[in-house]
Amino acid sequence: MMKRRKKVTTIATVLLVGILLASAVGTASAHFTMLFPGKDMDVTPEDYIAKEVGETKTIWILWGHPYEHILFDCPEELDVSVMDPDSVVTPLTPSEITVEGVKAYEVSFTVEKLGDYVVYARLNASEEHGLIDYTKAVIHCGEEAWKGWDAEVGQETEVIPFTRPYGLEEGFVFTGKALYNGNALSDAEVEVEKYHTKVMGDKIVGEAEDMFSYDPPMMFTRVTKTNAAGDFAYTLDEPGIWFVGATKEIEGGLARRGVFIVPVLDAFPPKEEAEAAAPVGLEELKSRVKSLEDKVAGLKTPAGEGAPGFGVITAIAGLFIVVYLVKRRKR
Repeated sequence: MMKRRKKVTTIATVLLVGILLASAVGTASAHFTMLFPGKDMDVTPEDYIAKEVGETKTIWILWGHPYEHILFDCPEELDVSVMDPDSVVTPLTPSEITVEGVKAYEVSFTVEKLGDYVVYARLNASEEHGLIDYTKAVIHCGEEAWKGWDAEVGQETEVIPFTRPYGLEEGFVFTGKALYNGNALSDAEVEVEKYHTKVMGDKIVGEAEDMFSYDPPMMFTRVTKTNAAGDFAYTLDEPGIWFVGATKEIEGGLARRGVFIVPVLDAFPPKEEAEAAAPVGLEELKSRVKSLEDKVAGLKTPAGEGAPGFGVITAIAGLFIVVYLVKRRKR
C-alpha cells in the first residue's frame, strides 16, 4: 500500500513539474529583455540617437511584458557589451537599479565615433521561463554616418536587420534574417510586440479584453515565421518602440531567442501637412467643375454682341482642364 502511494505521489509530482514547465514556456513569449536609453520609461525613438560625439548613453535593462507594461525583477545572469562602428567590442558592467519597484540594471558608454553602436545583452531566464534571451539595440550618431547598424555580433541566436533600424516611419516594413550559431534559422516563430507606457498599457489592454475577450493576447504579441533562408518581414504599423524576436526551440533544452529593438517614428511629413499637400480629391474636383460651370454661365455674351471676352475664354479653358482631371481621377 505504501509503495502504491509513493508511486502515485511521484507521478503527481512529475505531472505538476511538467505543467509548471509548460506554463513557463507558454508565458515566455510575452517576456522581453528591454534596452531603454534615456533613464526614463517614456522612451521614444529619439532616445536611440546620440546627438554628438562625446555624448554618454545610459541604457536601462528591464525584464517584462512591453505591450502591457508589466515589469518583473530582472534575472541576475546578465552579460552586456557594445560594438562600435568599427566592430570594436567593449564589455559593459551592469549596475543594479530599481525601476517602478522592480530590480533592473543599467550600463553606460561614451559615443566616441560617428556611426552606429550596437548594444547587445544576453539574459538567462531559464529558472522561470526556460529561455535564454539575446537582445540588440542600435544607437545612431551622425548625419549620413550609416555604418554598423547591420553588424553581426555573434550571439547564439541573432536577428540581422535588412532594413536600417532608424529613420523608419509608422507603416514601414521591417525585414531581417534570423540566425542560430551563424546559420539560417528556418521555419522559426518571430514574435513582434510594441512597448507601451504604464498608462497606455492599462488602457489598451482593457480595450483588447473587451473587444477580443476570446483571445486578448493575440493583439499583444503578433507572430510571423522565417522562411527556409531565415528571412522574415513585418509591417510596423504604429510609432513607438518595437521588439522583434526569433526563437530557436531546442528539444529537451532551453529555448534561445534573438531580439532586435526597432524604434519607429511618426509619419513624415506630419499627417496634417501631407493631407494639405495631397492631390485634389475627386469630390473636390467635381465641386470645382460645378463652380466653373456657374461662372461660365454668368459670363456668356448677350445676343447681338461680339465675340466672348477674355474672361469667358479663360473660364471655359479652366473648365476643360478640370473636366480632364476628373476623368483621369476616375481611371
